[in-house]
Order: sequence, then structure tokens, then C-alpha cells
Amino acid sequence: MISKVKIIPLGGLGEIGKNMTAIECGSDIIVIDCGMGFPDEEMYGVDIVLPDISYLRSNAARIRGLILTHGHEDHIGAVPYVLKELDVPIYTTPLTAALVELKLEEHNLLYNTQIFTKKAGSSFRLGCFTIEFIHVNHSIPDAVALAIGTPIGTIIHTGDFKIDVTPISGGMIDLTRFGQLGNEGVLALMSDSTNVERPGHSDSERKVGESFDKLFMGCDKRIIITTFASNVHRLQQIINVAAKYKRKVAITGRSMENVIRVAMVLGYMNIPENVMVDIERVNSLPRNQVVVISTGSQGETMSALYRMAFSEHKQINVNAGDRIIISASAIPGNENMISRVIDELFYKGAEVIYDRNTDLHVSGHASQEEHKMMMALIRPKFFIPVHGEYRMLVKHAELAKSMGVLPKNVLIAENGSVIELTKKSIKWESSVPAGAVMLDGSGVGEVGSVVMRDRHRLAEDGMVVVVLPYSSYDHTLLSEPEIVTRGFIYVKEAEEMMDELKRVAMESVDACAAQHITEWSTIKSRVKNNLSGYLYKTTRRSPMILPVISEI
Repeated sequence: MISKVKIIPLGGLGEIGKNMTAIECGSDIIVIDCGMGFPDEEMYGVDIVLPDISYLRSNAARIRGLILTHGHEDHIGAVPYVLKELDVPIYTTPLTAALVELKLEEHNLLYNTQIFTKKAGSSFRLGCFTIEFIHVNHSIPDAVALAIGTPIGTIIHTGDFKIDVTPISGGMIDLTRFGQLGNEGVLALMSDSTNVERPGHSDSERKVGESFDKLFMGCDKRIIITTFASNVHRLQQIINVAAKYKRKVAITGRSMENVIRVAMVLGYMNIPENVMVDIERVNSLPRNQVVVISTGSQGETMSALYRMAFSEHKQINVNAGDRIIISASAIPGNENMISRVIDELFYKGAEVIYDRNTDLHVSGHASQEEHKMMMALIRPKFFIPVHGEYRMLVKHAELAKSMGVLPKNVLIAENGSVIELTKKSIKWESSVPAGAVMLDGSGVGEVGSVVMRDRHRLAEDGMVVVVLPYSSYDHTLLSEPEIVTRGFIYVKEAEEMMDELKRVAMESVDACAAQHITEWSTIKSRVKNNLSGYLYKTTRRSPMILPVISEI
């Protein structure tokens, strides 16, 4: 008889992004979400950060399914990379399934993957688990929470949620169902912690539509709006306001085009007739009759807005005749990129509206009062805050205690924690690997710790190349070494140091000759170590040193 369940967060704790959690019951495992993370400024050349799935690889035969709560990148972005290593079926809602299919098609994985679409309110069984989808409000349609039935009790995973009493479409969050589950008894609650630091209630998405109306009214400029491509409700409101003011709408940015196409096919968007035009036609229309919806709200290089700002966009040339509206908040770590794009747009003379005080963006995550309501409805015995940086998890834990959860029943975990849950206790005594897997944008291969360390050294201290011309006949040095530097010092201003570097290199070579050392690898190692010691002693810097033996 099963007496415990294990909950293993593999991403999303102590960070924003790469959300992934495994839950084990007997010989069965289910995985909730499969998100990517965003690289920070120290991750040179890294575009994609993925959760470490080595634990799942070693238990692949036990995985019954991958369950996706909604279609944001921090919950589905890693799916194609993970499915290259794990053959598991996917269970999710229709819009999320369609967005995942686009990703899998790009990676030639679509026809090898089973995707089962389930609507909110439906239930299904995977091994010893029963999973029920519960409708929640978020900044993308078809978001769901999960009620996970296990032999020892019900676990609720909220996914990302807010309580919006006036949603654009899809109806209000199913608070009734959460209340019913609370009355039946909930063993544990895992809840989104993103906005738990904010007091009060989150604003309704409709508030953004009201702001758009004010900005469109009486405007004689071309309007360019950037927002998250996945925010279908906001895209719908932009198009509705554009139609109201007799403006044509053009879309630029591949992800935006894909989302709108999918949302229209599935009935999540209703586009008025004769409103949409091809981006190629924009320049033939009067500026005061045009709205351009663009990707690039996070300042991403190669996004449509970035290309506009830096005069690289084929169709849009930004100038003083443009009003640019940034309808998004910065994901942590992206602030500098966004500021750079905004500065460039101002430099081109455009009017840029981005102030948060103008209600151009509302969050899709619950604030404190909404968390209290959810806690009051569910009344869990055990509580595990998820989806947030560490301070958010702590704040959420404090809120749970204030709502009556016993302090001993609240557990703040880390990625890799193996949380053991029974009917009477919750504990964390062991861990599994759960780091970050970094990929270059090409996705060709993993950027390991050694490569990242080298990139740090190159970025911070530069590189010194030592060219050693050796005779291929008798393995003797033919002339003094040549020193080449990049990103370290300007050679003409440091001739004395160059001479010293040559001297140290020569002494290293002579020492090897005196000891009858002829192996190239040993000679290069001696040169590298001696130069490294000299440079750190004299400059307190540690450039990458690359000895090169040239046989002549």
C-alpha cells in the first residue's frame, strides 16, 4: 500500500523561469510543466536555459505523462529539447497544445509525439494519479490549475493564476471548484508565488483596454504597440480599439503571427472584417490609419521592435511620426536591453509611452489578497510555495502561516529537493541534480561550465596568445616568441610588458630543453603556467593564455 508521495521541483524555485516539477507515487511519475529560463548578464553567448533532467532520464520508464498548465515559455519552452531525450505523452489544453505543436514542428518532433488535449473541468488517470484541470485566469487563455488525486490525498498545483472578475473571455476562475475541493480535504497546496509581495488585488486585463482607448483617441500618428506574443486577450483588445478608430492592423514578428493564427483557428480571437493588412502595405496607408503590433517587448535582439529601433526592419522606418506603446513589464534581467531599445527609439524622434502609471500592463499573477482567498477556499494541510525567487517563496510561506497553516506544515524547498509527503508529515532530507543546462541560440550543443568559465575570462580579462616557432627537424626554438593580445592591453602602450612576457616564455622553453622535455603538450603547459603566474602577480588579472607551437 502506498503511504507517501514524493514531490521533486526541478526548476522554478529560487528563480523566475524553467518551471518543472516531478511527482512520484509508487512506480509512477508525472511531470508538471517544462519551461525554459532566461539567461542573465553573466551567461555570455547563452540564449536558452533549460532545467537539468538527468533525474528524469534515469527514471524515464516510470514517467506516465508531461502535463502543461499553460502556454508561456517559462512553462513550455523546454518541451522540444526534453522530448529529444524523453519519449513521453503530453496532456494539456487546446491552445497550449497548438503552441507546443508549433515548437515541435520546428524541431521535427511533431509526428513522434502524442499530445492529448483536455479542457478545463475534465479528469483523466495516469498510473496511480488522477488529474483534474481547473480553469484559472492568467495572461493567456486556457490556463489551468491541477487537482492531483493520489492514494494519500489531493495535491493542488495552481499553475500561474490570478482572480479576474471581468476577464476578456473564458469566464472567471473556477473558485467554486477550489471551494469544493477544500471542503473535501486537500492534503497539499503548491501555489504560484510571483506577485505575493504585492498587497491588494491584481488589476483586470480590461483596464489595459481602457488605456489603449485613451491613447488611440485623437492620435494623428502611426501607432506601434509591442506586448507579449502569447497575451491573446491583449492582442484582441488592441485590434478591437483599432477597429473602433478605423485603423488597419499589421502584425510583425513570427511568434506574434503564429499565436494570432492559432488563436483565430481555435476561436480564442475574433477579428473584425477588413481590419488586418499585410505588413508590406503599411507604408502605402496614411500614418493615422495604421496600427502595427510588434514583438520585442523585452528588448530581444532580432525581435521586430529591436530591428525598428536600430533601422534594420525591412518595412518600418521609425521617426517622429510614430507613437510607440510598450505594453509589458520587464522580466527580471531584461531591464538593460529594454532601456537600450527605448533610448534608440527616442533618438529617432519617436514618442515612446512606457510608464507603468499609464496602466499599459497588468500582471497575470495573483497579489496578496487573491492568495489569501485561494488559501481560505482550499485550506490545505501542507503548503509548498513554488514559482518564484527565494524572497517570494518566504513571503508566501509567511502568508500561508497567517492563514492558519501550521508552521511545521509549511516547507520552502529548492530545485532538486525530494519532498516526502505522507498523510501526517512533510519533510525534505535528500536532493537530486537540478542545475541549469545552457544552450547557444543555435541549440547545437550544451554550453558547459568549462566553456562558460572561458567566456567569463575572455570577457573580463581578455586573451594572450604566445606563438612559439619551433624547428620540425631538431625541435629547437628558431626565434623569440611572438606575443598577441586581445582585450588585455594595447601592445604599443605596453612594450616593456611585452618584452617581459617574451622573457618568461623563453625561460620556460629553455627550462624544458634543459630537462630534455620535447612533448608539445608539456612545453605549452609550462609556458602557460609561468605566464599566468607572472601576469597575475604584476597586473592582478588572469587573461586566457593560449600557447601555440608553430613547426617550421
